[in-house]
Amino acid sequence: MTDFPGSPDSAARERDAAESASAFAHPAVAPDRTAAYGDHPDQVVDFYAPRDGRTGAPLVVLLHGGAWRSPYDRAHVSPLADFLARRGFAVANVEYRRGGDDIPRQRDGAEPGAGSAGPVAGRWPETFDDVAAALDAMPALASRELPGADVRRIVVSGHSAGGHLALWAAARHVLPEGSPWRLPAPPSLRGVVALAPIADFATAVGLGVCGGAVTQLLGGEAGSVLGGDAGAVLDGDAGSALGGDAVAVERAAHADPGVLLPTGIATAIVHGVEDIVVPPAVSEAYVDAAARSGETVGLTLLGGVGHFPLIDPSADACAVVAEELAQLAW
Repeated sequence: MTDFPGSPDSAARERDAAESASAFAHPAVAPDRTAAYGDHPDQVVDFYAPRDGRTGAPLVVLLHGGAWRSPYDRAHVSPLADFLARRGFAVANVEYRRGGDDIPRQRDGAEPGAGSAGPVAGRWPETFDDVAAALDAMPALASRELPGADVRRIVVSGHSAGGHLALWAAARHVLPEGSPWRLPAPPSLRGVVALAPIADFATAVGLGVCGGAVTQLLGGEAGSVLGGDAGAVLDGDAGSALGGDAVAVERAAHADPGVLLPTGIATAIVHGVEDIVVPPAVSEAYVDAAARSGETVGLTLLGGVGHFPLIDPSADACAVVAEELAQLAW
């Protein structure tokens, strides 16, 4: 949870805690196969075959959330991966390098965790290196590990920080010239379904989402997250929202889905109206930015739902997620 303007009341916090407890209560589900896409221990993908044994199943590439921080790994969305496999999807649950107490700040050689009460969010550039590498390797990996998957029908999905990475993965062909992650053409995806994504950095920074995680991801200090122009949230100005930090602003141009538009990739967002972790205003800002670029992004707002039911197989919201994926995959 996080504090932001219009901070949630105790009832909202209690609901969030209950939803979180439910989502994290499910035991991890072991994959059918695991494969590496690189040499680092975090450069792995867990594969789940469709439980009905079908062939030609569309492949959902799943990117977990957790504010790009190391305490959260792919295991917490393995129940969602199993849920989708029972719905007839092939699923690739991707791990990637995140930030932690064991790494320096993102620049200037500061001590690990400096200026922060917890793990640093993200590793620059490794988090993005890994997601790009995993997606590039995915058709070959999935064909080998899940012969029943149809790698011509790939939908990328992710929750929270993973939702950000899903949107980013679909926008690599519109990255600035010279970006190491830029693709020469749009990726071969059927679409993206982003779940409560950190989709627009200016809005997320202004709202202090996930304890300043966006600012940390870009190399800034979480403590300065509201040190910029709070009014920039309304203008969608990430540079002002980041307080004019030159390094963070330059990195945002390569990492902020809200400026990497239009993509030409079919995109849908599912967000809970009661989400106090990543408020729905973050997704709404992305949808508005897409509209200004001439692109339509579907936005499904679920009443009475917070941040975690979207990845909780026992919640009705999870069925909505599966339906959104099916709309793009089949």
